[in-house]
Amino acid sequence: MSSEQSLLDALATINYPGFSRDIVSFGLVRSASFENGTANVKLAITTSDPQIPASLKKDAELVLGEVNGVETVQVEIAVTKPKSTPPPQGAPGATNQQSAALIKGVKKIIAVASGKGGVGKSTFSVNLACAFDHVINEKNGSSAVGIMDCDVYGPSIPLMMGVRGRPTIEEESLVPLENLGIKTMSMGLLVDADTPVIWRGPMVNKTIQQFAQNVNWGDLDILVVDLPPGTGDAQLSLAQNIPLDGAVIVTTPQEAAVSVTTRGAKMFEKVNIPILGVSENMSYFLNPANGEKEYLFGTGGGEKAAEELNTTLLGKIPLDAAIRQGGDAGIPIVKSTPSSETAQAFFKIARQILESLS
Repeated sequence: MSSEQSLLDALATINYPGFSRDIVSFGLVRSASFENGTANVKLAITTSDPQIPASLKKDAELVLGEVNGVETVQVEIAVTKPKSTPPPQGAPGATNQQSAALIKGVKKIIAVASGKGGVGKSTFSVNLACAFDHVINEKNGSSAVGIMDCDVYGPSIPLMMGVRGRPTIEEESLVPLENLGIKTMSMGLLVDADTPVIWRGPMVNKTIQQFAQNVNWGDLDILVVDLPPGTGDAQLSLAQNIPLDGAVIVTTPQEAAVSVTTRGAKMFEKVNIPILGVSENMSYFLNPANGEKEYLFGTGGGEKAAEELNTTLLGKIPLDAAIRQGGDAGIPIVKSTPSSETAQAFFKIARQILESLS
């Protein structure tokens, strides 16, 4: 027999037109009830596009009609036209033109996340961005990749990408700095190196919004967003302001990392952002003396995290001193030594992600 939850589960399969998020997580479902074989649903949206209500009504009637026990479907949509001050860009109240302006020219956006610090997430992010650049260029003959550093309190991406200086401003938008073919924006480029960022949540949220709305990324094949660990203001603000195509979860093999990581990753399920897969960092140490793999942090963590999150284990990155050296020098190993075993592992992960996105 149907219930309110079964109706909501069905409605959660409907994405708002032009977005990768569904109408339930966007808060557009005002009520959903079932009585005597009839499903009654009320939606409330803000739009000036007459095609959107019609599209949502048709989709809702279709999915609700397939719910067990539903014989009749009644869908009501309350439509409010945008006021002179537009709703936040990236939200379903924005017009298509406003949404396009939010990420104009950016084809795909993915987040790199972990519930725990110290797993090498930022190092993973810069090498993944460089791997995307390599793989896309290899396939298409050209590529355009960006990386957005959303770790406001501890921005390390500028160091690892070898970018220095201040972003310029053109037509009221920040222009990302570029090195090694990767466009980069970070709080680390906006404050002095020895200046701590001591902000409360609202300031963090505002910064994420500015990075989303007021940075001229140009035309990008993919934008990698490096998140701080945990499930705090930066993660929530990102989910609310940027239509993510998915998230990649980074963990290390040991149990302490896996348990915290999986708990934090489930935040993405709550806001209906697909988890593209799990990557295990510092998976093993390749002993240069004998060529054998030594599992310093144990084994099986990546597999366990992927299983608990019902997703794919994308790959395993070794504990390689060259990764650290590349990060300190501002030349990620994927760029400096593309033929290495470590770089090849990143290429494999990048190919899997691009395949799943396509």
